Amino acid sequence: RYKKHQRSFAIGKFYNLNNNIGATKIRLIDKDNNQIGIVDLPEALRLARKDDLDLVEVAPNADPPVCRIVDFKKFKYLEAKKERLAQKKIHKTETKEIWLGPLMGNHDLEFRLQRGKDFLQHGDRVKFTVKFSGREMAHPELGHSVLSKVEQLLTDLAVKDGEPRFLGRNLSLSFKQIKKGK
Repeated sequence: RYKKHQRSFAIGKFYNLNNNIGATKIRLIDKDNNQIGIVDLPEALRLARKDDLDLVEVAPNADPPVCRIVDFKKFKYLEAKKERLAQKKIHKTETKEIWLGPLMGNHDLEFRLQRGKDFLQHGDRVKFTVKFSGREMAHPELGHSVLSKVEQLLTDLAVKDGEPRFLGRNLSLSFKQIKKGK
């Protein structure tokens, strides 16, 4: 006979169900989250089948293992929902890149810096890159001066992450947000 819900193959935790539970005595929690106590496995399976539900081993390392009487599909759905909510609250830090030119005017620089400040306040890292073209490569000091202006204007909000580095024709410097406690 085919056994109902042997294992969950969805990404996440794996649970032993019904006849796959290896312990002989278990601590049982019923469908209303009331603790029944320590019972034999056949008795727990009988109680679960009586309500047409599954016996799920939720804490296999406990002594004795903890099992719950639940509808397994609903149980997995609620667990996945909790996991999705937890993932929503986590902010993944990204590196945003802002391009500058070595002969850039003050207004243009301030406009790009405002965009960089928005990124930093959102919690992202910002990489300012000065792109050189043609004969501008003969004057790298212009790029260094632009990046030093950026550094001076961001001192209250961010701290530089290393020193300016050339990568081909580009001079880059990264910034990260100053932690709130510091």
